[in-house]
Amino acid sequence: MKQGTPELGDVGAFLAVARAGGFREAARATDTSSSALSDAVRRLESELGVRLLNRTTRSVVPTEAGRGLMERLGPAFSEINAALEHARGFRDRAAGTLKLNVPVSAARLVLPQVVPAFLAAYPDISLEIVTDESFVDIIAAGCDAGIRYDERLEQDMIAVPIGPRTQRFATAAAPAYLDRCGRPLHPRDLLTHACLRGRFTSGAMPPWEFERDGEIVRIEPTGPLIVQAGAAIDLAIEAAVAGAGIICLFEDWLRPQLDSGTLEPVLEPWWQSFSGPFLYYPGRRLVPAPLRAFIDFVKTS
Repeated sequence: MKQGTPELGDVGAFLAVARAGGFREAARATDTSSSALSDAVRRLESELGVRLLNRTTRSVVPTEAGRGLMERLGPAFSEINAALEHARGFRDRAAGTLKLNVPVSAARLVLPQVVPAFLAAYPDISLEIVTDESFVDIIAAGCDAGIRYDERLEQDMIAVPIGPRTQRFATAAAPAYLDRCGRPLHPRDLLTHACLRGRFTSGAMPPWEFERDGEIVRIEPTGPLIVQAGAAIDLAIEAAVAGAGIICLFEDWLRPQLDSGTLEPVLEPWWQSFSGPFLYYPGRRLVPAPLRAFIDFVKTS
């Protein structure tokens, strides 16, 4: 007759009773009831088709089959319990690996203000940052969470604000370029200028958008250089500093050049503001301890 596969819990109940030398003793050791242990042992014996314990009113003694099962399963069961306890340790202890998927802008402008202090506060956490300009399925990508802006967040994601809550796009150019080609007075003037643009990996090349006193102007400028958004933006900045044309980028990204004077603000009254980025992750249930620690750290920073 074909036998079923015993339940792991029933095996554990048998080992507890055999080691304790009785059902009452095992019940106290495992914080369960004698009847539950007795039922579990009966199920195991039924599945195996062999008696494992000789029971009397005074004692419970393993049979030959029971002793053999104890000898062979005991060490393995101890390893299983140790492995389970190790896994449970991750529930409460902020340790392990946290993998985040972020755009290059977040890696450059947001995370430097967060990561060093977080790593100092949680020395048992290893943080891995993957930069990606596209909106990816973070689970399929093997990441725990991501950082994106609100217009690119899925509705079923939990979102937590991270970094500055308001940012601006800035347009700028080298003073020498503006001396040579003129200073735009209206966003539409950019259509006659050399503009340095970025293209996302998806192929999309977003328009430049400006706003002033409720008026929104979107333009599709042209120019001598197109770079991959994020990954090659530094090349566009260097080209702008060298006088190749006008660049449009996060104000914070261009701030060092604006402060040094190597780039001059262009159309500053038209610079458009937008909301800051969010840390996003799927679901609220059983959030891994490293991610929970990061979320709490971000909320209180």
